[in-house]
Amino acid sequence: MVALTWAVLSAFTLAVRAGTTLWSGSFNPFTTAADFDKWSWSNQVGPYQWYIHGSQPTSRYLALSPSYKNPAHATENNGLKLSIDSTSTWNSQFERSELIPQTTANLGSGNLFYHFSVKRSATNAPDVSLIFASRDGSADIRGSKSTLEHQVCFFESHFTELKYGVGSNPTNLVWMVSGVEKWSTPFTPDAWFNFAYDINFSAGTVGLWASTGSSPLTKVVQNIAASTSTNSADWHLGVLRLVNGPGTEDWYFSGVFVENGPITTTIGSGTGGGTTTPPTSSSSTTTPTTPTTTTTATGPTQTQWGQCGGNGYTGPTVCASPYTCVAVSPPYYSQASVLPHDSLFLEAERNQPQCQ
Repeated sequence: MVALTWAVLSAFTLAVRAGTTLWSGSFNPFTTAADFDKWSWSNQVGPYQWYIHGSQPTSRYLALSPSYKNPAHATENNGLKLSIDSTSTWNSQFERSELIPQTTANLGSGNLFYHFSVKRSATNAPDVSLIFASRDGSADIRGSKSTLEHQVCFFESHFTELKYGVGSNPTNLVWMVSGVEKWSTPFTPDAWFNFAYDINFSAGTVGLWASTGSSPLTKVVQNIAASTSTNSADWHLGVLRLVNGPGTEDWYFSGVFVENGPITTTIGSGTGGGTTTPPTSSSSTTTPTTPTTTTTATGPTQTQWGQCGGNGYTGPTVCASPYTCVAVSPPYYSQASVLPHDSLFLEAERNQPQCQ
């Protein structure tokens, strides 16, 4: 029905193109949060796998409501509020609430577009201070960090993803390719941000389309080389926060689907839901470059709070001066830290590999 609506719209809007939906992540099949629990490894039903979450009832982490969707998505009944808190650890010390496509379709060949819209509110905002303490465990507080790294709508190989709490401006939503910042925009509360990952699995490239509110998608970053791969069940719709701590964070999603080309640029068929101009970028939208650093090492370097190591990671392992690669959750994740002689207070005694 969603694809049909876009087809009708294209007849009236000549600038709009439309592809074929391979997998729909619409939340229309769900009435309550309990419906997500109908999926299991022995009963693989519905559009989503739901197993990456905390130990509490699903209603603590997922909620449905018309007020949780981008109003432009008129054919969708509800949007999704996805929450993380100190109980939402899964297979690590990270806070995680993530949905994965349940489908027999091939979501990893040809030129595909992974669509979704995301929003945050000023209430339960994704921003929690992190306090640093000296390695010897003293009460001396060395400083604080305004945001923590969040991985948003990512593939397990992290060849492309959104992040929050890292990059040249940690309060921006940052689009990354293999751990390197390529584009960002201020993550304004209560504004809907629409995205489509433009992934050419055949050519091994990825680009980005973006807009806000009900505005059509525009291409903000041309396709660049990446190690594109997926088994059709490793794209994570949701949020992973690297450090477990107090407080609750709420994230909102709607308009989720995967299509082949040409891309559908229309955002639903409604109005409202944010500004009418595409998000701004802190880097070039056509020829993105590696952030400038003071290091003398060759090749790309990781900026403060960015990932610099961990199992399966293929991005930069050299940190921009004066940062050091800190094993936040070894062997899974390391990040560039501002305190080369200290560790995070939750990881004070862990081994800290040095960037080469």
